[in-house]
Amino acid sequence: MSVASNTAASPLAPDWLQVPADLNALHEPLWAGSVGRNPAGVLTVGGVDVQALKAEFGSPLFVMDEADFRARARAFKDSFDAAFADICGGVDVYYAGKSFLCTAVVKWVEEEGLRLDTASGGELAVAARAGIPGERVALHGNNKSDAEIIRALDMGLGRIVVDSLDELVRVGDIANGRGGRAKVMLRLTPGVHAHTHEFIATAHEDQKFGLSMAADTTDQAGLSAAEEAVAAATAHPGIELLGLHCHIGSQIFEPDGFALAAEKLLRFLAAMQEKYSITLPELDLGGGYGIAYTPVDTPRPAAEIATAMAAVVRSTCAELGIASPRISIEPGRAIVGSTTFTLYEVGTLKTVRVDAPGASGAGDGGNNVTYPRRYVSVDGGMSDNARPVLYDADYSAILASRTSPAAAQLSRVVGKHCESGDIVVRDVYLPGDVAAGDLLAVPGTGAYCWALSSNYNYLARPGVVAVRDGSSRLIVRGETEEDLLSRDMGA
Repeated sequence: MSVASNTAASPLAPDWLQVPADLNALHEPLWAGSVGRNPAGVLTVGGVDVQALKAEFGSPLFVMDEADFRARARAFKDSFDAAFADICGGVDVYYAGKSFLCTAVVKWVEEEGLRLDTASGGELAVAARAGIPGERVALHGNNKSDAEIIRALDMGLGRIVVDSLDELVRVGDIANGRGGRAKVMLRLTPGVHAHTHEFIATAHEDQKFGLSMAADTTDQAGLSAAEEAVAAATAHPGIELLGLHCHIGSQIFEPDGFALAAEKLLRFLAAMQEKYSITLPELDLGGGYGIAYTPVDTPRPAAEIATAMAAVVRSTCAELGIASPRISIEPGRAIVGSTTFTLYEVGTLKTVRVDAPGASGAGDGGNNVTYPRRYVSVDGGMSDNARPVLYDADYSAILASRTSPAAAQLSRVVGKHCESGDIVVRDVYLPGDVAAGDLLAVPGTGAYCWALSSNYNYLARPGVVAVRDGSSRLIVRGETEEDLLSRDMGA
């Protein structure tokens, strides 16, 4: 069997992955604004180096740049306000708490002029503890419990986003039984197919979210579920119908889907206002704006997104001859995703040899060319980042505890769980001298990593540390073994 060198790009690497010109350099779109290297080559964030963070807080560790979070939140608010100033006086920006939520983040959100989107009673509890006014909070969810609905009403939420006809009636009945009215938005599925993973595309018909805008040919009146909901909401004494909502998916880079969804919802809104002689004062166009996870990802700046969406809303309203409703959006990942990296310590390493892509393995006399793939094991894994196994998500990684002059080696960063699919970074070029005890940083882990974390194999979930202006503080404490055992009731 002959053996190939890996001094050039490895044939095992995906086509999009190039050998970096400098393995020690930081690709700016992947990282928070304050991330750099100190004179010793150690990765720093907010003026604090990762070795100091590891010594104080351990690893794995989610490391968040607080100033970067605030800047990204403010950029969305300022950019959308400016783009929509002449259309509807600005935009209400709801931070999608499902991406990452804790009381500190709620306070940052409120201080930067944003509102908060929640999706469960637990997220409402975080909002309540943080003290954000209820009218600045929204509640999502396709299967809200009575307790969650009651909590939302008790908190005086600014909106409850309803997903189905059954839920609409239930929300209205509960509110009416308490002598009040629930402020409701109807989540619609406009049938816009975003270019994203099937499990995070949420505007097609065959999924659990929302009310279809397609006409129901089995219904005698031929009404869509969306129109039935409008009719039911306007007639229910416990419902104050604020308007319409849609969300077409997540990690989207192209503007086409957002523009088409906005146009379809505005046309539907105009038709409903005319048919039922009502005013629908609000329209929420959701979120889903993509971020950079790898060097080939090209996220769009908030100002560019805002300008493109405003142009569609402006022209469509003019064509329809209607005043624009108050627009709202729900960025989550686009605010928090790139603010955070996960810090890991390297443990075991091994290199395997893999047949060349497309090799049959037969009839060649055992002379297939093979290529090395190095496995770099770290002290976390799918328990702190489930996205690779859920969505085939790609990530990047960099040697964080030092710089290295070594040649690039194709590597696969894996976790310590008892699963072959426990992969943190499927393909990345790292220095050939990476060794046990080194620290790796994986950027872009602010969204849906801590939020989806688990205790698989009884690993404690990592803490989250916020860094700003040379100081660091825990905003979520890492779990201990005592935490893991505290719910075990014994034999």
